[in-house]
Amino acid sequence: MKKIWQFCLVLVLALGVLVGCGQTDDTKKKENSEPATEQQVAGYPLTETDALGNDVKFTEAPKSIVTLVPSNTEILFALGLEKEITAVSDNDDYPEAATKKEKIGGMEFDAEKIISLNPEVVFAHETLLGTSEAGLQQLRDAGLKVFVVKNAENFDETYTTIEQIGHITGKADEAKKITDDMKAKVKEVQAKVKDVKQKSAFVETSDEPNIYTAGKDTFMQEMFDLANIKNVTADQTGWFQIDPEEIVKRNPDTIIVKYNVKNIVEKVKNRQGFDSITAVKNDAVVQVDANLTSRTGPRLAEGLEVIAKAVYPEAFE
Repeated sequence: MKKIWQFCLVLVLALGVLVGCGQTDDTKKKENSEPATEQQVAGYPLTETDALGNDVKFTEAPKSIVTLVPSNTEILFALGLEKEITAVSDNDDYPEAATKKEKIGGMEFDAEKIISLNPEVVFAHETLLGTSEAGLQQLRDAGLKVFVVKNAENFDETYTTIEQIGHITGKADEAKKITDDMKAKVKEVQAKVKDVKQKSAFVETSDEPNIYTAGKDTFMQEMFDLANIKNVTADQTGWFQIDPEEIVKRNPDTIIVKYNVKNIVEKVKNRQGFDSITAVKNDAVVQVDANLTSRTGPRLAEGLEVIAKAVYPEAFE
């Protein structure tokens, strides 16, 4: 009898262990099967370091955004955040929807107006620091979250900026798609100009009497390098002023004009002594969209194509 009782006790305990294990497994399965929240999927809370070295924390994707420069605005719109954008700068002209947004001023923005809008984040820019540091501090003092975006100086930094803004706004996948498409476009342009006979070019961003051009260590030089173009002013560094006589002496195959002045192409051709330049002889003075070829946003790869087409139109026929 005693043995039967002991056997029953062992059996009950064994069954209890099995039931307990089953419940634990079921509980774990239930916990693991519960869908992650939107914030968990996006990686919130998250901290991103801005151009000033400030660590800015985001507990969720911002639902209201003010952007202070056109490049930030183009990125945000490309990420699909039109509804979240509350206001933009006076200089924003792309996409067209941006022109219909509330305006908060230009390089010297209206801090009081931004504060009244109470956005969850203000995307500022490193280029504003020389003129608007006091205004940015005013925004911070009012309790607004300010993220200063780095001034991208090349394509790689532009990709990083787009992906950083995408990470902050919960649009990481969309940002990666944008940068992948940009990289594909760059490779496409490079493939078309790879085997062409190299030509030279001169680029100017302002008219007489103060003509400015780009030397090495500039975004323009990177574009020339990517597009297999010889920069006739690559012996200089950065952006600098140049005399018309020096342009004639350097004799570029193409002259690229990156500013809007009425009849500027004909005006350039008619400058004194320019009739001896190869670019003028071959009717290769080309005006391009300054924003498309300079603004560090999603359209920059299209800008590269525009530059390449200006010098090698035959490669894109």
